[in-house]
Amino acid sequence: MTDDEWQAHTTHEAAIAIGKWLEGRGRLHQPIRSLTMPELEALAQNAISRFIVLTSQRIAERPDDSVSRRFSTLLLG
Repeated sequence: MTDDEWQAHTTHEAAIAIGKWLEGRGRLHQPIRSLTMPELEALAQNAISRFIVLTSQRIAERPDDSVSRRFSTLLLG
């Protein structure tokens, strides 16, 4: 998978995580502006969590890849 394909895949997976979060709370049909700050933070946390999982998998699969090394630095601080 190229870097661009991986980015598209990760974005798609994050969107799915957001949709599942909204759907699980019965809020999928409501506008984003109706969400409270704690709900928006939880939504963001779901997307971030999915990104971290996918990034960790990429690092494990391609540890010597330059992008994986940058992601390692990003995740480990």
